[in-house]
Amino acid sequence: MAPGMWRFGHTPRPDKEPDEIPARQLLGGALIAFLVGWLLWSLLQNGYLGYWWWIPLDLIVPDSWQGSTGEGGPVGGLILYEGYKLLVALVILLGVARLGRWGEVWRRYIAPRFRSQSQEQAAPTAEDDPAQWNQLRAAGATDVADRLVAEARAGLMRDVDHARIMRAWQGVRSGRHSMATFTGAVLKDGAAACLHPSGERDLPGRLAQHDMVTGQVRLGTTADDPRNPYAYRGTGLALGPELLGTSLLAVGPAGSGKTGGIVWPVAESLCLHALAGRAAVVVVGAAGAGLGPADAYDVVVRIGNPESVYDLDLYGGTTDPDEAAAVLAEALVGDLADPHPGADSRRSTTVLAQLLGPFRAVHGRFPSVPQLRQLLDGAPGPLGELRKALQDAGQESLLRELDARERQLGHPGDVGSVLADRVALLDRPAFAGFFDTSGQSRPFSLQALDHPVRVRIDLPQRGHADASRILARLVLAQFTASVSVREDRSLFACLVLDDATGVITPEAVRGIQRLRSANAGTVLTLRTLDDVPRPLRGPLLGATGCRMALSGITPWDGQDFAEVWGKEWTEARDVTDRQIIADSPAGKAWHALRRVITGSAPTARAVTVRQVERERWSASELAHAVPPGHAVLSLTDVRGEHAPPLLVNLRG
Repeated sequence: MAPGMWRFGHTPRPDKEPDEIPARQLLGGALIAFLVGWLLWSLLQNGYLGYWWWIPLDLIVPDSWQGSTGEGGPVGGLILYEGYKLLVALVILLGVARLGRWGEVWRRYIAPRFRSQSQEQAAPTAEDDPAQWNQLRAAGATDVADRLVAEARAGLMRDVDHARIMRAWQGVRSGRHSMATFTGAVLKDGAAACLHPSGERDLPGRLAQHDMVTGQVRLGTTADDPRNPYAYRGTGLALGPELLGTSLLAVGPAGSGKTGGIVWPVAESLCLHALAGRAAVVVVGAAGAGLGPADAYDVVVRIGNPESVYDLDLYGGTTDPDEAAAVLAEALVGDLADPHPGADSRRSTTVLAQLLGPFRAVHGRFPSVPQLRQLLDGAPGPLGELRKALQDAGQESLLRELDARERQLGHPGDVGSVLADRVALLDRPAFAGFFDTSGQSRPFSLQALDHPVRVRIDLPQRGHADASRILARLVLAQFTASVSVREDRSLFACLVLDDATGVITPEAVRGIQRLRSANAGTVLTLRTLDDVPRPLRGPLLGATGCRMALSGITPWDGQDFAEVWGKEWTEARDVTDRQIIADSPAGKAWHALRRVITGSAPTARAVTVRQVERERWSASELAHAVPPGHAVLSLTDVRGEHAPPLLVNLRG
């Protein structure tokens, strides 16, 4: 099936639109043909057209059988004549049906009703019914299959339960779990077997429509528009891990439906997949942005909120100073352009590594935010204490790192001051209880994505917009670094970032490009592409396989989408009206009368058809022709199959 089609109850359509007759013309022709046939039969019956139509009967039937006194008797004669009349009526009926296209009327208006009724009445066969657990029966686990069938018939099994147990069975087949453990768990707990660590079997509530068998979440309906391929028109539009694995970028102004129509349905779907053991999801957005209730997540990190149970690990859970320095440098200065002095990410990574390595060697942990700020500022006290501790420990190599850092202090090209200014944005009273490295808090690390975890991170955008952008870059950098080193990549990992303003950097684009091979993806939303540096807009659109332009985008945003979607060959029809000039007096009189009646001169129409190359969606169309509540969406799945830009009704 083509990418993005909602598979549940889907009826395939032809790839190309058939040359259908307009409904009014088709029904009118069918009615007129019926009336013509009825009139012809009536005229034949009453002899108004003569009796020539009896000649074939006279030529074929012997004289001894004709009439009521023939060899067949009255009954035989009646049957013979009435049968012949019926045959003539059938011939007329067949001719009328062909002339009036009754077959097309049947296929278009009547047959679909019978087809839908038969589909509603059909139940899948035992061989095709997923509820029969035939895979377990084929493997010899008949008792397990019978237990699950009984649970389903009793109404104790939900769609998440089915998906979760199927995931566990796939683990048995791949060798990750033992058959005995799986069998024992199902026979003991039935539909509640192999539970998610949270013990939950479903979300507190659902807003979107989900299909756990295919893994899809329905976002809307593909519009019945000539610009959409015929096979997609009127079908449901859905996303699943096979599409999210190529990452999704959605651009639209505030109020266009990004959060409610895209972000939360996708996050809700991924949370259901996590409960089924299929996925790990991290949802990042502003506090109160409508990213679902806290009960839908296992971990909720409310940065800047004193009531937050969980903290965020500033260093991503790593113990390698170089790795921690690279991720932290991307978060702090990854958005600064190269013309800024000392803003190069590699130099920033080196500066941070010169401090993080010695500090960890002495204290067994990385510095807290205030300590890191003092070290970057070059405060004599902290640097002196760190030097003395390294000398006492005999860490000569790390002393050389610290010496290099001290020599760079105060130089015009030193990046330490830039890093210190950025760290100062996190060293605020509102964040005093966060980013703790002493072990007294419960920090969340993105290294937990090896497990089916559901995480929501609330950013403190009110009053701390710059700090929120740093934290968003930090989470994205940690995500791309963590998923690439996972041992078990059968678990789909996804980062949903509700507002990616200030987050897109060269390293972030490179990280997004690497996610597909790691069975991971991102969902990014932007109010406008102006929030992305101009040199990165093309690479960002190229790195994401699924691109969405919502109603209300600007023409210059539409131009970027139009360029990445390219052009296609289409048929252009040029119509020319040429005035007809009469030569004869009668013709001139007729033209004058026609001009009085119609108000226009008589013309002859000429149609020229040619093939031209045009943009699939122009910048002007994207800015002005997309109705409210709609979006234009192109799709690419992890196998490389793609769908052209589709006009989608997100409210359908």
